[in-house]
Amino acid sequence: QVQLVESGGGLVQAGGSLRLSCEASGGTLSGYAMGWIRQAPGMGREFVAGISWNSGDTHYEDSVEGRFTISRDNGKNTVYLQMNSLKPEDTAVYTCGADAEDRLAEGVADFRSWGQGTQVTVSS
Repeated sequence: QVQLVESGGGLVQAGGSLRLSCEASGGTLSGYAMGWIRQAPGMGREFVAGISWNSGDTHYEDSVEGRFTISRDNGKNTVYLQMNSLKPEDTAVYTCGADAEDRLAEGVADFRSWGQGTQVTVSS
């Protein structure tokens, strides 16, 4: 049983930056794509970014392309999301999850997480 814990969220002004971390324990993420999903109040889950096991393939939602960078350190079982040039519309609870690499490539990975997520609030 793998446990994923997100951290690094907070309150930031528009244009600022945050770095989110997703730490896994109790198991291995070997071979899995990892990704970040966000959910704003009253909204559904929205794909943000995904990354393959070897970091060779990354995918981003259009609105965050060029502003966010997903990365991972497999030795630490940790996935990161560097968020720059934050906008108020980025405000959401961010969660991480794992999925198969082929699903990431096909654009159908859902990266479901059982964790609490971390709150990102961007003020204008």
